[in-house]
Amino acid sequence: MPPLSETRAAKNILIVGPSWVGDMVMSQSLYRVLKARRPGCTIDVLAPAWSEAILARMPQVRASLTLPLAHGELGLGKRWRLGRQLEKQAYDQAILLPNSLKSALVPFFANIPLRTGWRGEMRFGLLNDIRLLIERDLPLMVQRFVALGLDEGSALPADIPPPALVADSAGASAAAGRFGLDTGRPILALCPGAEFGSAKRWPEAHYGELARQYLARGWQVCLYGSANDRPVTAAIAAAAGGQADCFDLAGQTSLGEVVDLLSLSTAVVSNDSGLMHIAAALERPTLAIYGATSPGFTPPLSARSATLVSSIDCAPCFERECPLGHHRCMREQLPHTVSARLDTLLESPACAS
Repeated sequence: MPPLSETRAAKNILIVGPSWVGDMVMSQSLYRVLKARRPGCTIDVLAPAWSEAILARMPQVRASLTLPLAHGELGLGKRWRLGRQLEKQAYDQAILLPNSLKSALVPFFANIPLRTGWRGEMRFGLLNDIRLLIERDLPLMVQRFVALGLDEGSALPADIPPPALVADSAGASAAAGRFGLDTGRPILALCPGAEFGSAKRWPEAHYGELARQYLARGWQVCLYGSANDRPVTAAIAAAAGGQADCFDLAGQTSLGEVVDLLSLSTAVVSNDSGLMHIAAALERPTLAIYGATSPGFTPPLSARSATLVSSIDCAPCFERECPLGHHRCMREQLPHTVSARLDTLLESPACAS
């Protein structure tokens, strides 16, 4: 373990970022803690190219550095060349958020003197500040991220600062104009996708019924997702009655545009997904529906968020597809229950402020 003074003195910091949207959003809590504990520090984040739009909306991050590799690719030569390039930046410390062996290679090749991370996949020698994770002491992913920015054994902050993305207001207005949204009327954002698998998805028919309820109140409804989610969002739009105020934007926006458009939302309903974390980090009232997964590890980190969690015996199973074939954990979360919980959230003091 390095001396405490060495950890605290590290001001030029390279973060090796996570590979999933939600995890990347949650990593901002670490950056906020580093800025508070080490005044004047600089933070660069090495991550996949898609993350640039998110990192650009984190004021704590100086630069987003692209990792030129496909997900899961070893690319030893590429990592060595990148490490040699980054050596010129004279980083004092690298903090590795992934636990993989691959993620430790670039900081090692860059000769960064202090390389911090959880023990993970046999990274002895590649890391020289190896921490042993005791999961029961740090049950939340955000706690595990923040702990790596502190001296080993130090207590976590009493209140970990939540992610707080800063949307591009001009970009939001431009995107709203492009799609014909009326920013003077309430907008319900629906985020029905889930890269993890179908087990995390609330049924399309339920989303469609929820959309119908809010459209009847005079709201607009926006469906967000990637191009892969278009069959799902198309089914929801059809279930909502194909109304003009229901905008299916899946696959039509960049990630940066989604962030900016979500900032205009009056409320957001989402599966446990990356977009759920983005909405929460934008301080939009967000209701997250959990079935196959649990908010005990990666909840939305905002006082303006709430969760609906299945109580059936087999949930959470953490499987990509329902192993029993009935998907009750999500099917039994009925639209009227969701709308009632969302209305309660919107009436809460946190959302009224």
